[in-house]
Amino acid sequence: MNRRDALQHVAILLGGAISAPVMAGVMGEKTYTGESLRVTLDQESLLAEVADIIIPTTNTPGAKAAGVEKFILRVVRDCYTKEEQKSFYEGLSKLDADSKTKFGKGFSDLDTSQKNEIVKQTTVDNKPFFLKMKELTVTGYFTSEIGATKALEYLPIPGRFEGCVPLKPGQKAWAL
Repeated sequence: MNRRDALQHVAILLGGAISAPVMAGVMGEKTYTGESLRVTLDQESLLAEVADIIIPTTNTPGAKAAGVEKFILRVVRDCYTKEEQKSFYEGLSKLDADSKTKFGKGFSDLDTSQKNEIVKQTTVDNKPFFLKMKELTVTGYFTSEIGATKALEYLPIPGRFEGCVPLKPGQKAWAL
């Protein structure tokens, strides 16, 4: 099985198809060669915080520990047009502005329950941004070393193929 087939299987496991720009980014391709927007350290930090609410640390490391924000930055820079980049970062800014309006402080300074509330609000108020952010976060996480080895079962050298294997209660799904 090649990497592209494996990623398509991951997409199916995650509940849908991976968009073309994200798939290109996962494959390390660069589909946009124009001028990209400059991203500040504050925006990068905010991306890490939002991603960590989408996939928090539990008994496995979360999105922040996996460095998902680096994946998101690279895919947005290399695979999204300048207009798509602008729209994405405007959505990120709106999320931060909404937290300042509602709680009087930026998203990064909120406690976990407040962050969850703002992200839930974003799923309604700015659904296109949230869906894009969720897709990038989930794909970045499960294609990272941490996601593939800590959150999923991982067998570096697989044995024979067994198409139907019963899982024990609470057992993790297998990494592809």
